[in-house]
Amino acid sequence: MRVIAITGASAGIGRATALRLARDGAALVICARRADRLDAVASEITAEGGQALPIVADVTREADMNAFVARAVERFGRLDVMLCNAGFGIAGPIDDITPDQMQKLIDVNYTGTYLATRAALPVFRRQGHGHVIIVSSIVGKRGVPYMGAYSATKFAQVGLAECLRSEVQGSLIRVSIVYPVSTDTEFFDVMSRETGTRVTRAFGPRQDVSVVANAIARAIERPVPEVYPYPRSRALVVLNALAPGFTDRVVKRFGREPVR
Repeated sequence: MRVIAITGASAGIGRATALRLARDGAALVICARRADRLDAVASEITAEGGQALPIVADVTREADMNAFVARAVERFGRLDVMLCNAGFGIAGPIDDITPDQMQKLIDVNYTGTYLATRAALPVFRRQGHGHVIIVSSIVGKRGVPYMGAYSATKFAQVGLAECLRSEVQGSLIRVSIVYPVSTDTEFFDVMSRETGTRVTRAFGPRQDVSVVANAIARAIERPVPEVYPYPRSRALVVLNALAPGFTDRVVKRFGREPVR
């Protein structure tokens, strides 16, 4: 039985992954800020055959993340995986994004990832094994129009993960980065709310949340450095490395432009 902690588990990719792993009999330590949604997911986990420990916590608070990990170890005796999933988006031209909006994105998407990872690492080092999985985005590899602020935080996650992966190389501590494309979750509705206006849906590939959850489950079974739930999105990364100017023109159609 694996013990897996998931941040941002009350909806979207976090919830779908928790339920997918529950079917494998995992123990899921889940956190989010909404207690009612978290309790509902815990009940679903139990119904799917897993064990659940729901903990109301804010990923932007160091004490909350430390307590999140401590309670996981207290309950189950160890921690095998930390899945850093909590995050949200804001759309708009860079000069329309307010400093407060940018700071909130940094706090949740990047600092939340850093604090969850930082809390788990001492446990992993003590055990001699562990797995950090960070849910980034394909825009953490190649930015698209009107997503600059969000994309910057996703790039930051990737930088953190790549450096950590090098630091623990040769040990049994693994680090994986997940790069979903546009996924059918409440992410879009939250982005419109946080942006303060309706945001047009992006042109381009989409995937069901179950595809991302299955990809994460496979990465837990067989750890790999990078996970592309939509395999063809790798081509965008290669194209950008070879011809960034041309890629600028290609991705112009993928922007999520706020409706004025």
